[in-house]
Parts: sequence; structure tokens; C-alpha cells
Amino acid sequence: MSKTIILSNRLPLQINIKENKLQVIPSVGGLATGLKSFHRDGDSIWIGWSGLTTEEIPEDLLEEVHTEARKEACVAVNFTSKEIDGFYYGFSNRSIWPLFHYFMEFTEWEADNWETYKNVNQKYADKVVEHYKEGDTIWVHDYQLLLVPNMIRQKEPDAIIGFFNHIPFPSYEVFRTIPWREEILIGMLGANLIGFHTYDYERHFLSSVSRILRRQVDFNEVVLPNRLVKVDSFPMGIDYDKFEQAALAHQERSSEKESELQQRLNHHRIKSPDSKLILSIDRLDYTKGIAHRLRAFEYFLEKYPQYVEKIRLVMLAVPSRSDVPQYQLLKKEIDELVGRINGKFATVNWIPIWYFYRSMPFENLIDLYTSCNIALLTPIRDGMNLVAKEYIATRTDQTGVLILSEMAGSSEEMYEALIINPNNFEQIANSIHQAIQMPKEEQIRRNTFLQKRLKRYNVEKWAQDFMKALQKTYENKPAYEAIPVSKEEEEKFLKRFSKAKNRVFFLDYDGTLVNFVDKPEDAKPDKQLLDLITTLNELKKTKVVLISGRDKETLGTWWKDVPVELIAEHGVWIRKTGKNWQLNEKVSNDWMEMVRPVIETFCDRTPGTFIEEKNYSLAWHYRKADPDLGEKRANELSNVLKQLTSNHGLSVLEGNKVLEIKTSGVNKGKAASKLLMQKNFDFIFAIGDDWTDEFLFKELPDSAISIKVGLKKTAATYFVRETEGVRKLLNQFIEYD
Repeated sequence: MSKTIILSNRLPLQINIKENKLQVIPSVGGLATGLKSFHRDGDSIWIGWSGLTTEEIPEDLLEEVHTEARKEACVAVNFTSKEIDGFYYGFSNRSIWPLFHYFMEFTEWEADNWETYKNVNQKYADKVVEHYKEGDTIWVHDYQLLLVPNMIRQKEPDAIIGFFNHIPFPSYEVFRTIPWREEILIGMLGANLIGFHTYDYERHFLSSVSRILRRQVDFNEVVLPNRLVKVDSFPMGIDYDKFEQAALAHQERSSEKESELQQRLNHHRIKSPDSKLILSIDRLDYTKGIAHRLRAFEYFLEKYPQYVEKIRLVMLAVPSRSDVPQYQLLKKEIDELVGRINGKFATVNWIPIWYFYRSMPFENLIDLYTSCNIALLTPIRDGMNLVAKEYIATRTDQTGVLILSEMAGSSEEMYEALIINPNNFEQIANSIHQAIQMPKEEQIRRNTFLQKRLKRYNVEKWAQDFMKALQKTYENKPAYEAIPVSKEEEEKFLKRFSKAKNRVFFLDYDGTLVNFVDKPEDAKPDKQLLDLITTLNELKKTKVVLISGRDKETLGTWWKDVPVELIAEHGVWIRKTGKNWQLNEKVSNDWMEMVRPVIETFCDRTPGTFIEEKNYSLAWHYRKADPDLGEKRANELSNVLKQLTSNHGLSVLEGNKVLEIKTSGVNKGKAASKLLMQKNFDFIFAIGDDWTDEFLFKELPDSAISIKVGLKKTAATYFVRETEGVRKLLNQFIEYD
């Protein structure tokens, strides 16, 4: 029976050692809560770090750690303190975390940390492979494990792998600054499905893939040589029922059972019944905008002095990464700001800020959520921000006002909140004033919509939706007309080949026999390819025809020592074996002077593009252009050229990152048909990669073997995934003969 393998940096367990005894309790909240139904109810295992380094675990307790983890269907991965320093505290939290949150000034790039990050990711991947069985589903989580999907894919090429990134994904302009950007993108693309919280993060990722890796992106799919990767957004929810029920139970609690914090909050409400409490809860992190929030609150008190002694900011800052210098400086800054603001505005009976620097148990969080009239959450950049959702879930009487930063992922779902720019103190101050003045009826109206949405799309629904989408990527594979060339199909080809009396191979060049390069002149055939084609052409009863869009001079020079037949410029020129080049079609190039200035204008407007001038055609290459701009300009140029050339007997061919203008009626299909009329071939084999080869596939008889290179819709009968597969297949014919 297949199972789900969940992989995250940490296990959903808190493992501690006290007095040489092991303490293991389940983690609460976040990912652990979101995936508990899969983990608890289904057949699954959870792989992750125990939270203790190998130096911290006594040798006699090491096996017990693994045993206790296994009782909870978990598998612990062990790391040394040096590995954790380089992987977690180093690359994850001093490189990826600040950069992905746009704090480039805090980003550190240490080669040693990168090497450790790679090695630790490999250990995680190896542990997954160790427990993987065919049919299992793998779900990898978050920025600490960006390389893992592809590492698993290398060992298990047919595995179903999902990856979810729980923090923002930065724009291309920011992401491109990473020294190892290609490796990170390739690592993530090992997954079948990549998930983000918001469409913006999804869009940024696809933009980086398109611009850095130069991979084709079709809507939300990345086209790889051998498969498609789907990218989508899944906004993470909370355990809504848990917070709602906790709030309801809180209301029923007798005064004797109230916490000390709740009693203090009650005392405040009795003493100042008309005053308002503003709640601020965050991890102490520079991404949360805590210092900005304090300055905005100070500005509010200056602008609206009538609220002195009538409002209080209850601020909880949970300690985080206290050994990192930036966090130490942030703690110092916040301490000083709180002290200055309290000193500036405090009266004998009132201080404006209650400041807690500590973790609080769940019970106290409910105390704060249910007692505070306003929640003020102003992160400068936040992947989601679940505190906003938790606050709304606990407002069982549907009162309360949420002020939320537009930079938080959750703001896209919670537009009934008061959405603010965290850098605009004027807007924050005015929003606090609006929240204080907001009628109860409006609060209820806004929160009714929010609660319905959050209850419907809770954390379990988030997990279920992701897993369903992941399964669909595998079950509902794209429907291509072409059939993949399997071992069985190869056997059929070879048998037909061996029985044939006259064989012909029509072989495209760029994208088929060689991979695409930025400059066309750099695609010269290597010795291995020259030997391969030479040997294939020397087989008895076999003719090899290279049929390409290349100009005759280049094609003829590269293949001058190989006696194959050459067809250049899509059929304009032909060089028969042992003969000179001759025109294969009646064409002219008088039109070029009219068309060239138009294309030159587009070259000037589109950096990275250039014109390739052939004898009887002009080609505009945009492979090196910005992908989005290149596609936009290609559409514009295509429309302009079609209008310009419609009455001149010309046509526009749209190839792979190239537009070519040539005489109408000249194409590879017509050229191949002429050649086929000269002899009765009983084995016809044709292979190509782009739209110019579709003319060839359509003109060939039904008995021909036509093959497309890549996952694309085509008139060909079969497809192979990449150029490497083309060479392997051609070698099979040589070895079989």
C-alpha cells in the first residue's frame, strides 16, 4: 500500500533531554497542525530533524530518540552542530530568509555555508529515498529544503513529489542576486507540483525560471525536456475549529479558573470601560515591522492626543534567533522604542504600551485574542501571517477590527480588514482611528465574511487541495497526440528498419541533433555527432538527409566532409551527395530591402535580439531577450510582417525563439516530398523539434515514422524528450543493422 512521506526541516515533535531522560511531546500549530490528518489518519511517515544535534544526544539515548520518533510515525535525521550552524543558522537563516523577504542588506553569501546546505539537503533526500517505495507520494516543505526535490528525482525519476514554500518568493530582480540561483531553481523543479501562498510568489518564481533557466513557461506550467512542472498558489489556513472552540470555552470559564493575564486584562476593562486594547503579536523578526509599528503608534498618539489614557498597545514579541546579530540589534531597538514612547506619553495611571518579550502558552494567546478590540499586524514582508486569521477565528461575537499590512500574504484573502502600507505612518494612524470609531454593526459585517471564508478554507482544506493537485499532475498527464518512444516502440522501428529495402532519414538540426545555444554560430556539430551521422549514412540501403532552416554556407561548411544530402533554408537549397548546392525552389530576395528596416527597428527596441540574413530569408532571433519582452515583441513583429508581406508572396514562420520571413510555399514538407518522388522508400524516418518541422510531418505518408523532440502538441506520431534521446535512438539503428 502506498504512503505519504512528509519532509520538513523539523519533526512535528518537541524532543528534550532532562536529567538524562527523553521527553517527547507533539508540536502544536503551523505545519504540524496542518498535516496532522494525513499523518495521523493515513499511512504516512514524517521525516525531519529531531531538534537535537548529535553532540547533545548521549550515546545511550541515540537509539531511544529514533524509537520514540517511530512511535509517532516519524523518522529522525541526525546532524552535527557544525552542520546545523552552516545549514540552518547559516545559509537558511542568513542567506535565504533575508533575501526572500527583501532584506538584501542582511544577506550573507558564504561558500562554506552553501556547501553545508547542499550536503544536508542531500542527507534529507537520501533518508526519503531510503523509505520510498514505488507509488508513494512525497511532500517537501519550505526554504530549508529547496534542493531536495531534484535530489530525490535523481534517485527516483518516477516519484510523485510536491514542494511547498512557506515564505515569500522574491521578484526576479532580487532572486537573480543569489550566487547559486540556477542550482536552487533546478532543485525546486525536481517536484511535480510547486506551491506558494499567493499568486504573486508563484508569478515571481515562474519569472525567475523563465529568465534564469530560459525554460518555457506556459501559463502556470514549466516545460522541461522530459516532463511538466505545475506551479500554483494555495493560501494556507488555520485550524479554525480549534481557535473558535478555545474562544467559546474561554467565555464559559469561571473567574476562579481565569489565568493571571486574563485577570489583569479584566481589571483594565473594569477600570477603563471605554478604553481600547490594540493587540500586536509577532516573532521578534526584522520582517515583521515591529519597530515601524511602534513609531506609527507614537505618531498616532501625537496626531490624536484625545486617545491618551484611552488606548493601550499590548505587544507580544516572541524571542527568535537571539544569537544572530541583526536580531540582537532589533531587540535593542525595540526595547529603546518602548521605553521612549512609554516615557514620553505615560501618566500616573497609564502607560501606552504593555510589552512582553517571551513565548506564551496557547491559553494566554486566547486571552489576548478575545480581550483586545483591535489587532495591529504590520509586517514589512510576510509569507502568510496566520496570527491575523487566528484573531478573527476567536472573535465569536464577530466584533473586533483587524488592521493588516498589504505585504502579508493573508491580506489577499482578508480584504475586509483595514489594509495598510506598513511604511505609511499616516495611513496606520488613520486606520487606528477608524478602527476605534468603527460601529459595531460594521465590525460584525466585515468579520462575518472573514469568518465564513476562513472556516471554509481551513488548514486541512489547504493540505487536501495541495495533495489533490499533486495527484492530478501524475494521474492526469497532459494529453499529447504523440506517443512516447518506449522500448517496445523502438523494437518495432528496428524490425521495420531491418526488413526495409530503401531507407531514408530526415533529420532536423538545431534542437534535434544539437541543443539550442544563444548564438547560432556556436552550434557546430561535435565529433561524436559527425561520427554518428557518417556511420548511419554508410549503412547499406540508407540515405540520410539533414533538413534544416540553416543557411547553405553554414550547413555546407559544417558537413562538408560528411556525404549526406543537405536541405537548407527550409527547402530553398539542396546539396545532393557529391554535388554542389542548387536552388530547390523558384525564389527571389528582392523583398529583403523592404522588410529588413522593419526588423531592425524591433532589434533596436528589444535588447538581446539580432537578424540572421540568409540567401532567401531573414530570421529574427530573440532567444537572448528578456522572455516576456521577447514574446511580446515577437507577437507584434509577426503581426506587422504578416500585414506587410501578405501581398508579396511571403510567409512568416514561427520557430523556437525565432521568426523567419521567406517565400510562401517553401517548407520542409514540400522539399521532402520532392525527394521521396525520386525513389520508392519503404522506411521513412523523420524527426524535428519546432513548428517548421510540422510541415514535414504533415507531408509524409502515413507509413512514415515521425518523431517530435520535446513535450509539444504535434502532427508527429511519436515524441522523444530531448536531443540526447535522439542520438541514442539513431545509435540503435546503427547497432541493429
